Amino acid sequence: MSTEIRVPTLGESVTEATIGQWFKKVGDTIAADEPVVELETDKVTIEVPAPAAGVLEAIAANPGDTVDVGALLGAIGAGSGASTSAPAAKAAALSPQAETARQAGPEAIRQNAPASGGTDRAPSPSAQKMIAEKGLDGDAINGSGKSGQVLKEDVLAALKQPTAAEEATQAAPASAPAAKPAEVKAPAAPRAPVAQDDASREERVKMTRLRQTIARRLKDAQNTAAMLTTFNEVDMKPVMDLRNQYKELFEKKHGVKLGFMGFFTKAVVHALKEIPAVNAEIDGDDLIYKQYAHIGVAVGTDKGLVVPVVRNADQMAIAEIEKEIGNLGKKARDGQLSMADMQGGTFTISNGGVYGSLMSTPILNAPQSGILGMHKIQERPVVVGGQIVIRPMMYLALSYDHRIVDGKEAVTFLVRVKESLEAPERLVLDL
Repeated sequence: MSTEIRVPTLGESVTEATIGQWFKKVGDTIAADEPVVELETDKVTIEVPAPAAGVLEAIAANPGDTVDVGALLGAIGAGSGASTSAPAAKAAALSPQAETARQAGPEAIRQNAPASGGTDRAPSPSAQKMIAEKGLDGDAINGSGKSGQVLKEDVLAALKQPTAAEEATQAAPASAPAAKPAEVKAPAAPRAPVAQDDASREERVKMTRLRQTIARRLKDAQNTAAMLTTFNEVDMKPVMDLRNQYKELFEKKHGVKLGFMGFFTKAVVHALKEIPAVNAEIDGDDLIYKQYAHIGVAVGTDKGLVVPVVRNADQMAIAEIEKEIGNLGKKARDGQLSMADMQGGTFTISNGGVYGSLMSTPILNAPQSGILGMHKIQERPVVVGGQIVIRPMMYLALSYDHRIVDGKEAVTFLVRVKESLEAPERLVLDL
C-alpha cells in the first residue's frame, strides 16, 4: 500500500509553492517525519516531512514546478530500501489507493487525464496547470520531454502557434473584415543585447519565489510610502563597557550571550512608547496605533532576507529578548521559520553593521512606518567635554513613512534611541 506525499497547508493567504529540491531519490529509504522535499513559498522555505516510513516509490513534481496546496508530490511504499525501477515506481504512484485519494480535487483529475501527444506519461504539473488555465486540448500538444512528456515549454510553444480560426482569417480575402484580436498584455521590456563573448560567460538562474517576493515588496514600499531617512550617531562606549563587565555573569545566569540587539530592541521599545506614530500604520483613511511592540529583526540567509518577529518585546527583559532573537536567528539560518514567526511586526531593526556597512538607508517593511538601521562600530575622533577623544561610534538611520510620521517625531525618536544607548541605565530605570 502506498502513502501519498502531498503539499501541506502553507499558511494564511499562501495557496501555492514551488518545488525547491528533493532530498531523496526514487528507491531511497525514508524514515517517518524525515524531510523529503523542500518547498519555496512567497514568504518562507519549508521542508515537507515523510508521512510514513518506507521507500520513495515515485516523484510526481519536479524542481521548479508550481504546486497548489494538497497537490500530490510523490508516494512512499513499504520496503527496506531496495531500488525501485521507474516503471514500478510509476505503477506504485498510480496504485488504487493513490487513485482514490486523487479524486478529491481538480488538480488530481487533471493528473489522471489522458496522456498528451500519444505518450503514456502525463504532462508535467506546471504544464497541466497551464493547459487547464488556457483551456487547451492536451492531446493536441506534442511533448518534448522524456518519452514524449509535455513540458511547460511545449504549452508555451503551442500558445504561440496560430489557431485554425486565425489561419482561416489570414487566408481570407484582404477585403474581408478580420475579427478584432483580443487585447494582449504588453510584455516586459526586453533585455538589452549582450555581446556574444559576454553572453557565453553569463549564467541565467530563475529567481526563487522568496527572492521574487522580496523584490516586489521592497518596490511596493518605495512606490507606496513617502519614505524619508534621518540619521544620527551614537557613542557605543557605555553599552560596550556594560556588556564587557557583565557578559560572563549574564551568560552563566541566562544561558545566552549578551549582544547588542537586546539593548537596541529595548531602546527602540522605549522610544516607541514616546513616539507612537512610528509604531502605527495606515489602513485606508484610518491610522492604526499599536499598543504593543512586535519587533522584526532582519536576518540575512543564503536564500534571501527574512524578518522574524520578536512578539511583545515591550514586555520582555533584555535576557528574554536575546534568547528569542537567538532562537529566531537559528531557525532562519536552518530554514525552519514558520509563517507565524514572520507575521505581525510593527517595527523593524536591520543590522548591516555585521557585514561592515558604515551607512545605509533601509527600506520600510510595509505596512510598518519605521525601520532602524544599525551600522558598523568604528573608532573615530569626537569632541567630549571640550576634548578630542577616540570613541567607538555607530551611525544610526531611521527610515520612516512621512505620511504618518512628521520630521520632528522621527528626529525625536532617533534621539531617544541614542540617549538610551549612551546611558543604558535609562533602560533599567525606564527613563
